[in-house]
Amino acid sequence: MNAAELVLNPQGNLYHINLNADTLADNVLLVGDPERVNMFKTIFDNIEFESQNRELHALTGTFRGQRFTALSTGMGCDNIDIVATELDAAANIDLATRTIRQQHRSLNLVRIGTSGSLQADIDCGSLVASRYAIGLDGLLNYYEHSDQGFEPAMQQAFAQHMQLNPALAAPYCVSGSAKLLEKVAEGMHHGITVTAPGFYGPQGRNIRLAPSIDQLNERLAQFSWNGTRVTNLEMETSAIFGFANALGHEALTVCLIIANRPAGTFLNDYHTPMRQAIGTIMERMAK
Repeated sequence: MNAAELVLNPQGNLYHINLNADTLADNVLLVGDPERVNMFKTIFDNIEFESQNRELHALTGTFRGQRFTALSTGMGCDNIDIVATELDAAANIDLATRTIRQQHRSLNLVRIGTSGSLQADIDCGSLVASRYAIGLDGLLNYYEHSDQGFEPAMQQAFAQHMQLNPALAAPYCVSGSAKLLEKVAEGMHHGITVTAPGFYGPQGRNIRLAPSIDQLNERLAQFSWNGTRVTNLEMETSAIFGFANALGHEALTVCLIIANRPAGTFLNDYHTPMRQAIGTIMERMAK
C-alpha cells in the first residue's frame, strides 16, 4: 500500500485518528462530540494515551481491569468512512511494512450517541440499542463486500415499503452484533435505527427548504422486520455496522433519545443521562 493509499502522519500513526496497534484497545467506544471524550477521563481508572486531530479526540485507558479506547467521530457517515477504515488499519495492518497482518484482530465497536425517536412511546431520556441499521447514506455501496451481516431481504422489503426516488442513494440494511446486544443492552429499547445523510431535510425537517420525501418519518416509523420496528433516526450507525461486518468486527449502537419526533419534544441538557449511559455500558462491557 503506497503512501497515498494508506496515509500516515509524521509519527507513523494513522493520519486522521492518530492511533496505532499499541495505542488502540480492543474495546472502542465511539462518540460524536470530541468534548464528550473528556467524560472518560473521570471514568477510566488510568489513562495511557491521548491525542486530538480536528474533531477526532482519542483517549485510551483502563476500566475495571479492561482496556478501552474512547474516540470521537464527529458527525455523519463520511466521518465514519475515515474512522472505521483507520481503526481496522490500526488493528490489522503493519504500518511499518504497509502489509496486512496474518492474524486478524477483531474490535468491539460501540457507538454511544444521541438520536431522535420515531415512536411516540419512546420518550426523551430513553436508551435505544440498534439490532439493525438501515442506511440512507449510500456509503457502503462504494465498497465490495460479502453479504455477511447484510440483510438483502430486509433491504428489498424496505425499498418496497418506502418507494423512494431512484435519484437517491440505494438503501442498505445491516445487522449489529448479537453478542454485544446481549452483553450491553438489557433493559433498553431494541429496534431498527435509520441512518440519514444529514440532519435537516434527510430527517424530514422543514426549515426554508422543504424535504423532497413527504411524511418521511411517519413512513419510516411504520416499517418493521421480523417483529422489530424502526425506533430511531440518526447519522452514523449504518456505516459502523456495515464496516464492522465487512471487516470482521463486532459493532453495536446505543443512543440516548434526545428528541421525540412525533411529540415534537427535545431534551436540551442531556449531560447527566449521557454520563449515566456511558457508565452503564462500560460496566457491562467490563464484566
